[in-house]
Amino acid sequence: MFPMNTPPPPVGVPPAAVPAIPNFQCPARPNHGSEGRHILLRANHFQVRMPKGVIHHYDISISPDKCPRRVNREIIETMVLSYSQKIFAGQKPVFDGRKNLYSRDPLPIGREKVELEVTLPGEGKDRVFKVAIKWVAQVSLFALEEALEGRTHQIPFEAIQALDVVMRHLPSMTYTPVGRSFFSPPVDYDHPLGGGREVWFGFHQSVRPSQWKMMLNIDVSATAFYKSQPVIEFMCEVLDIQNIQEQRRPLTDSQRVKFTKEIKGLKVEITHCGTMKRKYRVCNVTRRPAQTQSFPLQLESGQTVECTVAKYFLERYKMKLQFPHLPCLQVGQEQKHTYLPLEVCNIVGGQRCIKKLTDMQTSTMIKATARSAPDREREINNLVRKADFNRDPHLQLFGVSVNYRMTDVQGRVLAPPKIQYGGRTKAQAVPNQGVWDMRGKQFYSGIEIRVWAIACFAPQRTVREDALRNFTQQLQRISNDAGMPVTGQPCFCKYATGPDQVEPMFRYLKNTFQGLQLIVVVLPGKTPVYAEVKRVGDILCGLATQCVQAKNVNRTSPQTLSNLCLKINVKLGGINNILLPSVRPHLFHEPVIFLGADITHPPAGDRYRPSIAAIVGSMDAHPSRYSAQVRVQQHRQEIIQDLSTMVKELLIQFYKSTRFKPTRIIFYRDGVSEGQFAQVLTSELRAVREACMKLEVGYQPGITFIVVQKRHHTRLFCADRKDQIGRSGNIPAGTTVDAGITHPTEFDFFLCSHAGIQGTSRPSHYHVLWDDNRFNADELQMLTYQLCHTYVRCTRSVSIPAPAYYAHLVAFRARYHLVEKDHDSDPATCSSYTGEGSHHSGGNGEEGHNTTALTRAVTVHPDTCKVMYFA
Repeated sequence: MFPMNTPPPPVGVPPAAVPAIPNFQCPARPNHGSEGRHILLRANHFQVRMPKGVIHHYDISISPDKCPRRVNREIIETMVLSYSQKIFAGQKPVFDGRKNLYSRDPLPIGREKVELEVTLPGEGKDRVFKVAIKWVAQVSLFALEEALEGRTHQIPFEAIQALDVVMRHLPSMTYTPVGRSFFSPPVDYDHPLGGGREVWFGFHQSVRPSQWKMMLNIDVSATAFYKSQPVIEFMCEVLDIQNIQEQRRPLTDSQRVKFTKEIKGLKVEITHCGTMKRKYRVCNVTRRPAQTQSFPLQLESGQTVECTVAKYFLERYKMKLQFPHLPCLQVGQEQKHTYLPLEVCNIVGGQRCIKKLTDMQTSTMIKATARSAPDREREINNLVRKADFNRDPHLQLFGVSVNYRMTDVQGRVLAPPKIQYGGRTKAQAVPNQGVWDMRGKQFYSGIEIRVWAIACFAPQRTVREDALRNFTQQLQRISNDAGMPVTGQPCFCKYATGPDQVEPMFRYLKNTFQGLQLIVVVLPGKTPVYAEVKRVGDILCGLATQCVQAKNVNRTSPQTLSNLCLKINVKLGGINNILLPSVRPHLFHEPVIFLGADITHPPAGDRYRPSIAAIVGSMDAHPSRYSAQVRVQQHRQEIIQDLSTMVKELLIQFYKSTRFKPTRIIFYRDGVSEGQFAQVLTSELRAVREACMKLEVGYQPGITFIVVQKRHHTRLFCADRKDQIGRSGNIPAGTTVDAGITHPTEFDFFLCSHAGIQGTSRPSHYHVLWDDNRFNADELQMLTYQLCHTYVRCTRSVSIPAPAYYAHLVAFRARYHLVEKDHDSDPATCSSYTGEGSHHSGGNGEEGHNTTALTRAVTVHPDTCKVMYFA
């Protein structure tokens, strides 16, 4: 057994040395899978013909620096034109907007640094820049060819980067680049999102290595931009003011705060100086209106007087402000006190919205952008024809060309596992197109619910008592059928209002009713009560809670009630169903633990809130029950800091619940991008090994470490219409691809495990970073697909394996645990975290104390820990 209480090593003696792991290398692909029926697919990857030889790489430094990429590109473009005779004769160098310039042939400047002067015509006066160019290296395309053909294991990153810059050079000049995508202002379409935002369509483009060839991955993409419009109109949209003429009073404090939150950081241009449309960045909105907001004005005599903005505009520009009662924008640097009346400013076009969209905006966005698979395929093909890469003079000069046909790919559709239920009938379900149902089946192990309560936070006029009575009856009917009998009436049923009543009520219930199993909480829609119910239930009292929307109580449907039962049963420690043991892979012949891990970061634009790391581990052999560990960690830290302790805890819990020590650990890690593979592998694999050694000297279970990625732009389409599924025409659930568009040498595959209902399915991508267990392709693909069928919240196969999905739920729930009770109900927009103020402090002691407080705030009650509270 694990020595749970080994004494610490004497001071000065290092703990059991973790063997120094050399630089880890991802395992090579063991073989290609063969299970499943064959299906012909097309992928949105387009083959790239590459030149031979070398490309020359130069380093660029521009001064003054700090210019946006767009300006840098203009500078370099002007430079190439100005010095076309002397230096760039016949060359079309490409530039990444920052520091890297590539040319097909060497430039006649040798290897020394050369400084050139470049003049950009400006508004009012010209701007002069100095550009220094220095040779860095020759980039060998031969090395890339070797890697693609599998003769070398290391892919030369610099060659791929050079190719990427060649491909992106021209689109970067013609479109608005965002990350790896390009957007252009709406023409012939208009998708307003409200709040001054609108949808822009564009395309994603990236070069990717695959077997024998380079591929260009092209996809349609959409994102939210701020509408180019007068600031007055922007304000009206943000504050829901129908008619600005009716806004005859100054803004209220709450209006001003809301407006400030939206406009701060945006660029505006002025309209009161004729053609000179200077641009400024907004740093604040004034508390006072333009008629009383004053600033120090320097007179010609040299003395300084206080002057109001309205008066200044009247005297200087002969402008009588239409809205002197509205505030001003403070622009530029805070200390400079530059104020502009709203009415002389426009929002500059082409600014991407990085702030979180509201629920309403998100749903509008999805409606505007969802495309059935055949439609998306058509759009991508049109894009490629329109982009017409082979006409790009830069590509021509570098000798790069693109095949305009999507790549044909051989896929396989894996057979789903059978699902075992329990009760009297012990029925089995066979998923069809990723879906099955529970009619006539009972939970594998259903809990009997004897002592339970109802707390209704919706007002009595919305949810009447008879509605609660009817809901109870219907719930009992459905839950009895499902093998989770809810007996008798609730021991308590009362109305309540607001988050403040949650804690006293729950404490009363816990103390009054011995053996209370469940509190059903009725909520009136989106409300701060939810976060408080979860904080008090999960963290303080250790009570199982199930929230239900008022509308689902007033109008019950068997589907909704059945879904509630799926969640309630596991929150009380039951098991809904299991994989039929006879269909599981060989791996299950020995004790194995499945771990899922994820990190969620605060929303874009937030600079202080912590990131949350969550990891879950299976607690039985099915695997069906999972236990969770969660930690707060440094803001936007991508590596799980406390992984070793978290895994150790889960291994101890596994041992306590099964009396076995796992001989294998299968670790599914979500939320890692390709650039971080090496870093995450080195640090996290070491941490898992360390956890094992801390438990017992010589305990070395085989570890398989798999990264799960959903944020990529590969899409698969059926080549034959007969294979398309449902209204959205997607690929069938279980479609697997491990050749043609995958890594040249490493062990990765695409698996679309779910049935796509809306839009185009996004297959999940799995990349094996480490594998002590020597899986072959079929075993790992089958195991992964089966784990997608074990997610307790629905009777469908989901898009990623259950452990990875649960880790995501745990981290998301922890965000709610951090929300203080008197604020916004949405953890993403709410800044009211316990200990939020720490960023104003200088000392580190404060930081430490803050982390302790936050850790306490997400530490789940010991009673809750034993069950799947996050379901």
